[in-house]
This record gives sequence, structure tokens and C-alpha cells, in this order.
Amino acid sequence: MLIDHITLNVKAGKGGDGVVRWRREKGIPYGGPAGGDGGKGGNVYLRVVRDIEALSVYKHKTEWDAPEGESGQKRSMHGKGAEDLYLNVPIGSVIYNREYDIKYECMEEGEEILVLKGGKGGLGNENFKSATNRAPMEFTKGQIGEFATFDVELELIADAGIIGLPNAGKSSLLNSLTRAGAKVGDYQFTTLEPNLGAYYKYVLADIPGLIEGASEGKGLGHKFLKHIRRTRELVHLVSAENEDIKQAYKTIREELGKFDKELLKKEEMVVLSKSDTVSEKDLEKKRKDLEKVSKREVTVLSLFEDKSVKEFGDRFIKSMEKGMLE
Repeated sequence: MLIDHITLNVKAGKGGDGVVRWRREKGIPYGGPAGGDGGKGGNVYLRVVRDIEALSVYKHKTEWDAPEGESGQKRSMHGKGAEDLYLNVPIGSVIYNREYDIKYECMEEGEEILVLKGGKGGLGNENFKSATNRAPMEFTKGQIGEFATFDVELELIADAGIIGLPNAGKSSLLNSLTRAGAKVGDYQFTTLEPNLGAYYKYVLADIPGLIEGASEGKGLGHKFLKHIRRTRELVHLVSAENEDIKQAYKTIREELGKFDKELLKKEEMVVLSKSDTVSEKDLEKKRKDLEKVSKREVTVLSLFEDKSVKEFGDRFIKSMEKGMLE
């Protein structure tokens, strides 16, 4: 099951302590202080990766600590600084730092974002020597690193989101275009998590079936509605099997609007799917009804005909290219 929301408790590393040490060298009876400083504690970074399942690593481990810095050494040598801690998050993640009230949007693969700083190392006794204090016993401990609770939420980034009522053929279309291998079946909610696939240079996301009341949490609820926010275009599949084509279309549009009115402003490609399930006469009537209610040209699609799928693919590419030029 895709994990798209998780809460993490994270600490940066504590700085190493300074130490009290003395020079002990032959011929130098009063060598003086030689305690080194502690090393810096490890920082914490978010690393943005192209892996939709990256958050699954944190399912059974939500507490993460960066390493501590090494204590100071003799002969005025500093302790070794600790390695930094990197937490991988998928592209499209939104991370909220509760303690510092900071929000991060992770949009670029490979980006590394510093979110918590490690503590500074403490001072060794060599730092406290003076003309009047030739044998200082003073030293300081390393500082504690920053810590915070992070809410991590994934919002998928895709060029197009395939939406529609359950069993409209969304996963089948994705598989036909991209070989994504999404699970399909002749029953509702076959897809329990978003699937991604690439058609030429465009990424498509199969958004799990929405139903009336989804914006209020019914069915799969708005767990997946949020993934539509970052898509550039919507591909709205309406199955020809529906008795009331107009209502099937309106149901999804209404749920989108209730969840976020901005979704209604996205470019939408309307597709009458499963065209092979009805007669040509009924298909033509349903196509006209769908164009009337959507106010858009409707593409008729049979998932069992390669020619039909290719025609859809060609129109989809033209639609995406047109959107990029506007």
C-alpha cells in the first residue's frame, strides 16, 4: 500500500564535548593545556528522489537521529565531525516542520534541503589558557542539535491525471499506453493506490476511483483527490456502461469542485470509454450527451482495439503540446 503521509520525529546530532588534556613531552615539564575541541554534530537533510514508495522506509521507524560529533582529543586535536543524516522523500512531497513553522516543497530530483543543524562542538581547555590561568580546568560540552517533528505528505507530480468513477477503465488505459502493469478487474476499487506510467515524455497518473461523497471522505475519500492538484491536465474517463452518462460526468466534477475549486480550472480531456459495450446507436447518443454536458469534444475509446488506443494517444500528445505552448 502506498504511504503518502507520515509523521517523523528527527534530531540533528549533538556536538562533541571539549576535553581537559595536558602536554606531556620530554624536556617540557610544564607543557600546559592541550585539550582539543569537540566535533560538530550531524546535520539533517531532505533528499528528493524519484521514488513514489520512498516513504515506506519510515513506516516502522519514525524516530531518526543524526550522529553525534566526536569529543576533543589530546595534543590539541579536534574531535571528528559527525556524518550528516539524509532522509529520502519522493518528488512532490510537502514537508511541514511543526517546531519552526516552516514548509518545504520538494519539486526537483536530487535537491538536498538542510532542515536541522547539528550542534557545535564544545571547547577544550586549551581555549581557556591565559597569562593568569596557565593550567585551566575549564571546558564546555557540545551543543545539542536542533530537533523537530515533521509532517510529510506526498502529492504526486504528473503531466496528466486519469480520473473517473470506479471501473471506468483508467488502469486499463494506463497499461495500454505505458505498460505500467497496474492491477485491473471487473469490480470497483481495483486500484487502491495511484499508478504511474510514462507515455513518450509525459507522465500519467491513474487516480483511484472516485465516488459521490469522495470530497467528504467516502469510498477512498480525498486520500487521492490531493494527487490531482499538481497535474497539468485531467483525462476524464466516463464508461459507456453508465445508464446516465451526464450524471456520471457531473458526479466527478462536483467532487473535484467541493475538494478544491482550482481543479475545475484545469484543462480536461473527456473520453467515452468501453465503447464496445453498447450498440453504435446508443454509443452515438451517449457521446452527444457527454459533449453537451462537458462542453468539450469527446474521444470515443475501446480499450480492446489498438487503433482506438493509438488514436487516443495521438490526441493526448497534441493536447499536452498545446497546453505547453499556451
